[in-house]
Amino acid sequence: MKGFIFGTIVTAIAFYVLTRFLPDFVNYEGETLGLLVLAAIFGAVNGLIGPIVRTLALPLTLMTMGLIGVAINAGLLLLTALISEAAGFDLTIGDFPPDLLTADTIVAAVVGAVALSAVSSAVRLVVPD
Repeated sequence: MKGFIFGTIVTAIAFYVLTRFLPDFVNYEGETLGLLVLAAIFGAVNGLIGPIVRTLALPLTLMTMGLIGVAINAGLLLLTALISEAAGFDLTIGDFPPDLLTADTIVAAVVGAVALSAVSSAVRLVVPD
């Protein structure tokens, strides 16, 4: 339980940093509680759906030497945006949602996924578990 709470807080901090420094790619106009809910949604998506997708994509992962993992994380971030919109928290990745997938949205999702991973890793290095 302690690990889940710590991971959710770290992800919320990462979402905060993303929305403040990369507002063209990842945008959220809400309060701090909403960031915690977004982090919990992202954790649930990453914990429940992520392993299934990563297992199914194992041959592609081997062929691309792990590069497909960035695309998988971008897709999970887009799924998080879709679920959060349905829950009433307006997280937008590029123009998604409400627009469908465009090239700008895919670029925003990839940049957002890489930045989210980098910020989460940096916060985990600074704050011990």
